[in-house]
Amino acid sequence: MSGLEAELRGLIAEGGPISVERYMELALGHPRFGYYRTRDPLGRAGDFVTAPEISQMFGELVGLWAALCWSAMGSPDPVRLVELGPGRGTLMADALRAAAALPAFRAAIDLDFVETSPVLRDLQTTAMARSGVQGAWHDAVETVPAGPAIVLANEFFDALPVRHYLRTHAGWCERLVGLSDGILAFGAAPDTEPSLKLDAPPGTILEVGIAARRMAAVLAARVVREGGAVLIVDYGYAKPRFGETLQAVRRHRFVDVLAQPGEADLTAHVDFSALGRAARAAGAEVHGPAGQGAWLKALGLETRAEALKRQATPSQAEAIDAAVDRLTEAGTTERPGMGALFKVMAFTAPGLPPPPGFEAMERQ
Repeated sequence: MSGLEAELRGLIAEGGPISVERYMELALGHPRFGYYRTRDPLGRAGDFVTAPEISQMFGELVGLWAALCWSAMGSPDPVRLVELGPGRGTLMADALRAAAALPAFRAAIDLDFVETSPVLRDLQTTAMARSGVQGAWHDAVETVPAGPAIVLANEFFDALPVRHYLRTHAGWCERLVGLSDGILAFGAAPDTEPSLKLDAPPGTILEVGIAARRMAAVLAARVVREGGAVLIVDYGYAKPRFGETLQAVRRHRFVDVLAQPGEADLTAHVDFSALGRAARAAGAEVHGPAGQGAWLKALGLETRAEALKRQATPSQAEAIDAAVDRLTEAGTTERPGMGALFKVMAFTAPGLPPPPGFEAMERQ
């Protein structure tokens, strides 16, 4: 039994079942036992791999995207370059290297990271030291200093906690985590949620990302007020739908969501339509969502790959081609590839043109 599981059992035994949202918050962010507080989860030795770890090209194109957005903003100096949940710092290191192609942008950057994990902060500090750039770290986006900002969020929103509601014959009841014979188990609240009027057959689960909507609203309000752009890259869906997507991954394999809390990564697919509604309500312009594959190709992924291959060994060229395929593959309806499953959305201050990668899509 993990340390967090023992604590959760005691918490529930004393105070009653907790929401799925609270369970996810504790599993990922508990001060002592939370998944992200205690480990480096990335890479082959960890539990999952993200796009920046697959290829340097991903971060380089994001860096190019940021530089072009900065130019469209009127080249403010300084400009805050903010990354939410920066992992090992790989994306930012690659982005800053690409940003060197526009020296004025690189010189204007004040770098900020929003990160709560002490382990990952250390890795990010090392990565930035190698890049020769000093950054500032924050526990929350609200403490990032004011000013025009370009905000990057790659695989950040999927880790924000979600709520579940179960359709019963009486109505929608919040899904809870309680105890069954002393073991963590799902159940439902005895009272219905009168605000939920959606029609669905009994047994249907509705997954709601309240925390994600709030974050989208905060980010959108910031760029409306201060100027700037927000880039969100994550796996998710473009239109609202029923069903749960909450999943747990450990050592690159799916595991039971309630097994060994604090020892597995918990995520849920992002409802991009909800993020877009929240951002528009805050006054921002919303672009996308677009498939990651199409967006990367629009930014010049294939051109960048060919440039790298000209200086590569045969084995390196093969690895570059494999990375392009993995980042852009469509997959199938049943098993979408990374290029289709991952979506890209941007929020911008009113009056700015469509950000890079979205222009052609919005003309269609």
